[in-house]
Amino acid sequence: MSIPAAIAHVIATEAHIGLVVYWLIFGIVRGLDYYVRYRAGELRAANLQTRLVRSQLDALRTQLHPHFLFNTLNSISVLMRKDVDAADRMLVQLSSLLRVTLSANDAHEIPLEQELEILERYLEIEKIRFEDRLTVRMDVDPALRDALVPQLLLQPLVENAIRHGISEREAAGVVEIRAERSDGIVRLEVRDNGPGMRAPSPNRGEGVGLSNLRARLEHLYGAHASLVTRDADGGGAIVVAAVPFHTESAVDGDTKS
Repeated sequence: MSIPAAIAHVIATEAHIGLVVYWLIFGIVRGLDYYVRYRAGELRAANLQTRLVRSQLDALRTQLHPHFLFNTLNSISVLMRKDVDAADRMLVQLSSLLRVTLSANDAHEIPLEQELEILERYLEIEKIRFEDRLTVRMDVDPALRDALVPQLLLQPLVENAIRHGISEREAAGVVEIRAERSDGIVRLEVRDNGPGMRAPSPNRGEGVGLSNLRARLEHLYGAHASLVTRDADGGGAIVVAAVPFHTESAVDGDTKS
């Protein structure tokens, strides 16, 4: 083989290798570009989904706040005809309840300890209404005080128990509230000693409070949360809300674990 032919062969070989390397690099660059664009699209979609969830949760919370407020004002209106002093005390407690509720700001999840404080203010109102006909018992695991739960989770559960379990009976009623953790799940249970789920009642059915709570649990946790209502052994009814145990908000992103 002559020298010019050998040089031509080397040049042709190098050119072929260079062309292969070029297309290989081109393919890698294009692949990376497509991947970056794909990930950016996923991020935009996730951000849009988060905004949608926040918007839906805001709408649900806007619906719930007037619900319990109007119910309480209606109780005060009824009480005004019977006992003005008691109605006045109830107004004071309502003011305290609103102050505590508003202090929770716009967070969709709050520590259980704060949720219990809101519930205690609500129960003070109901105790004025029912006097010695209402007994409340609480059994809350102290280790769960920092666990995050949906804001105004317990109030509609207790309201439901009082409405169906206490207000429809002449004898004294008991509402029991429990909070415990099992396998990474926080179980919040509200039980009453009323007529139970099977008993006929003109008010029976899932009202605004429970249907609102069910929707919020689905938006916040999807299939990882549940809301179950059933008859209790020995009489009465039980409502159990189960949510994942966590100390960092998945929606608001403003609470650190």
